[in-house]
Amino acid sequence: MASVRFVIALALAGWAALPRPVAADEHRCLDPEERRAAIAGRQAVPLTKAVHAVRAHVSGEVVNARLCEQGKTLVYVLTVLGHDGKVSRASIDGASGAFLRAQ
Repeated sequence: MASVRFVIALALAGWAALPRPVAADEHRCLDPEERRAAIAGRQAVPLTKAVHAVRAHVSGEVVNARLCEQGKTLVYVLTVLGHDGKVSRASIDGASGAFLRAQ
């Protein structure tokens, strides 16, 4: 069962890495260097805090995480693979680490 989850997680990670068109209303996500700078500058909480917040609200395994600009705020967008095989996205406030929503 764990190997099936691993294969699904790899497939999702590969799918998430594919280039896609950027819509006008889509938010810009930080690259790794920008993400490290935001965390070091205390503009965003560490990823581990965001993952803990998601686990308190959504059951499953976090398979992808991005830190994105939403207006003037930072938001973690985490992709979660549920134990039932369903994929969902959760949003965490980047500055406070508070759970915002799951889709």
